[in-house]
Amino acid sequence: MDIRSHAFDRLRKLFSGGLDIVEYAGLLVIALATTVAMYQEAMIMVAARRASLSDLLLMFLYLEVLAMIGQYVKSGQLPVRFPLYIGMVALARYLILDLKDMTEWRMLAVTAAIFLLTVAVLVVRYGHVRFPYREDAEKDSGKAFVRE
Repeated sequence: MDIRSHAFDRLRKLFSGGLDIVEYAGLLVIALATTVAMYQEAMIMVAARRASLSDLLLMFLYLEVLAMIGQYVKSGQLPVRFPLYIGMVALARYLILDLKDMTEWRMLAVTAAIFLLTVAVLVVRYGHVRFPYREDAEKDSGKAFVRE
């Protein structure tokens, strides 16, 4: 029984290590692709000799993706807020770009979606502060407030 348990532990460590390699390789590809896309967008703005609000929002989306990757590499966790922020900025950019061609109902729908994502961020933040995970509560037990 002990030999099986030891073999299973070794197999699990090997599998986990392989997944870690694939995970970090994927993060590297995403980071490089985001950096290249950001550079290309900057060159388009330089060539056009102007930067519009939609260009700036796109650059902000790229920065959020890079920040999300950085947060994941540092902590090993991905806060659900980052994709929510990316969704809000993407919807705002969509609203700005297609405002002229949108019906009133579509505009209201996109605005409502942004509002719902905002509420979701508030709920997640409140839940994290009010009901922290055990690890967070143990880490922050000596602090006056819980920080995410």
